[in-house]
Amino acid sequence: MKPKSITLYDVARHAGVSYQTVSRVINQAEHVSARTREKVEQAMTALHYVPNRVAQQLAGKALLTLGLVTADLSLHAPSQIAAAVKRRASLAGYNVVMSMPEDNSVAACEAAVAGLLAQRVDALLINVPLENDAAAHIAARSQPLPVLFLDVDENAPVPSMVFDAQQGARLGIEHLLALGHRRIACLAGPLDSVSARLRHQGWIAALHQAGLTPCVEAHGDWSAASGYHHAHAILAARPDGVVVANDQMALGVLRACAEQQLQVPDAISVIGYDDTADSAWFTPALTTIRQDFRLLGERSVEWLLARLHAAPTAESAITLPVSLIERQTSGARRSTEITPRQIAARLTQLAQQLADLDRS
Repeated sequence: MKPKSITLYDVARHAGVSYQTVSRVINQAEHVSARTREKVEQAMTALHYVPNRVAQQLAGKALLTLGLVTADLSLHAPSQIAAAVKRRASLAGYNVVMSMPEDNSVAACEAAVAGLLAQRVDALLINVPLENDAAAHIAARSQPLPVLFLDVDENAPVPSMVFDAQQGARLGIEHLLALGHRRIACLAGPLDSVSARLRHQGWIAALHQAGLTPCVEAHGDWSAASGYHHAHAILAARPDGVVVANDQMALGVLRACAEQQLQVPDAISVIGYDDTADSAWFTPALTTIRQDFRLLGERSVEWLLARLHAAPTAESAITLPVSLIERQTSGARRSTEITPRQIAARLTQLAQQLADLDRS
């Protein structure tokens, strides 16, 4: 038998208030005291009551919704941003409808935006990499809705909120230089990504200022697998430091170092980018450039809410700072010469592996 649905009358009885008071709390009406609102919300939680949003729409209630076009949520950074957006929007009484394009092409992004506009969203967040012209076209198409871009050049002709890529790149290179590293490799992100390009440009500029160039460069696709794949070619150039465009690819680099028996950070230092939630739990824990995704998600929603409530913010291009988080994958440059004892140990290990193969 289907269990009985909890109604507003049940919530009202549990909270000791009227049906109309419960309705006013759910619809965020004014003239409800904080104490009464708290009693009703506690009753809703205790009874597991969920407001019927469809019924509210049919009754003509305003259903406030933010649309989020997001990059691949299997990647840590976009998923953390989406979670922060959802939390902050919920606190403000907004729903969030998300659309994830099949790829980062302009056509796929435009289709995702069109789908959200068809759902009558009230404002848009765009967190996919876009060149200036494409972003301007999508912004014009989205009018009169407020729209904010999270992965564009800081000089793009659209409202944007982005992290300071130049600062992040400089912090990573300066950290390696201060530790005595001079053979520095760069593992950048995809060539079609704005943020990847900005980080790469920042690395090159910081190295150039020190009179250096990368000893080797490669471009991955943000995944740990691509970091692992490219790391083998990078390590063949014998760098003593590697800057990586995100933490997931850095995880792949650490795996390759372990397989080649390169001790991190004694033989090579590795610096990631993002400081995603898992970075502190890598082995060893990852030194990385921290981007505060929770701050970005919260502030982006607040920016849109200000626009929706006819209170335009003074800034339409906001740059958020980043910081270096020093952990265990970076250290002072040490000699990487192989000692006779290490050679003997490696030969013994290989002999054991061959013996195991013969017995299998």
